[in-house]
Amino acid sequence: MLSVTFLHLDLGIGGAERLIVDAAVALQKKDCTVHIVTTHHDRSHCFSETRDGSIPVTVAGDWLPRGIFGKFYALCSYIRLIYAALYIIFFSGIKTDVIVCDQLPISVPILRFKINKIVYYCHFPDLLLSKPGSFWKRCYRLILDYIEEKTTNMADLILVNSEFTKDTFKKTFKSIDRVPEVLYPSINEKRLTEVYEQCDTELNDLKLQNFTYFLSVNRFERKKNIRLAIDAFSRLQVEFGPEEKASVKLIIIGGYDVLVEENISYFVELKRRVEDLNLCDSVILLKSPSEKEKIKLIKCCKAVLYTPDHEHFGIVPLEAMFCRKPVIAVNSGGPKETIQHGVTGFLCSPTSLSFSAAMFELTSNQEMCDKMGQAARERFETNFTFDIFAEKLSKCIKQQL
Repeated sequence: MLSVTFLHLDLGIGGAERLIVDAAVALQKKDCTVHIVTTHHDRSHCFSETRDGSIPVTVAGDWLPRGIFGKFYALCSYIRLIYAALYIIFFSGIKTDVIVCDQLPISVPILRFKINKIVYYCHFPDLLLSKPGSFWKRCYRLILDYIEEKTTNMADLILVNSEFTKDTFKKTFKSIDRVPEVLYPSINEKRLTEVYEQCDTELNDLKLQNFTYFLSVNRFERKKNIRLAIDAFSRLQVEFGPEEKASVKLIIIGGYDVLVEENISYFVELKRRVEDLNLCDSVILLKSPSEKEKIKLIKCCKAVLYTPDHEHFGIVPLEAMFCRKPVIAVNSGGPKETIQHGVTGFLCSPTSLSFSAAMFELTSNQEMCDKMGQAARERFETNFTFDIFAEKLSKCIKQQL
């Protein structure tokens, strides 16, 4: 039986973490034994498969700092992953045929001391995610960026999550002459179907049966541009009379980790924006809902708003498509590969005017909304099912042996 170990930085509840967990589940379906090694795993802030024992998880290096005096987060991430790689080789006792690592490739040359086959899944080049800074930060990043490119090329197989990321990869890592293979993430329909079928058509705890609502689903991070959803909703309200204003709302849900300063500060910013626009009675913000709560909210909404610009792929549109809901997203990045404009949703410029126009069209035309939702589900079943994902991942892994 093939044994596969995943090495991941922090096993929280983001899109990268969801992919790793789903990849582990997919390989289990293909008769592989799987194990996840991570530097952090909070059982109160993780996906259920890593909490209930479905997937064995080992934590190594959680005692190492995430940053130094509020800086050097990237360097600390490198150090934590190096420690975890050394742990796998010398202390874990884990016997594995293939290791899959993602996010940062610094562990690849270390794992080579013992592991013959290494797969690197590139969600997006890390060097492009770094924010501009001082001269010294630029020098510091030059070193890390050089290491990232060289260690990425040491993997036996490089996977990326979309055609958009593949194109960005080729433009960014000019010394790498290999073309990475696209493996679209998916969602576990069996898990979601169980949750979906259990969901009531009403959310009595939030009294949502009395109004319709748009739903924004994203982590509370500035790059997710959640403010766009608030501003678009504010502009939409201008189009309504008093009764319509009271009957249409916006719900914003997202991953929220008390250990991540940006989550805390951005949540406060968004609440302040809601207050400034006098939308306190119309906009609801919820932190880290459970899987069931999230799916229930998607199932009952008018449409899902997806606001990140140049998103690498985006799991949320797939969840909406599965739940037969149209998606209004920014016309860039991964959503261009999942959403068909005018068929399964709308691809808009990242402006409140563009988003609000699409929202108004769906609010005023329920037949269009239902038709788009059905088309979205059909597109999901044709292109993005878990079986398609599992089959391709298994093939990629086995080709390395």
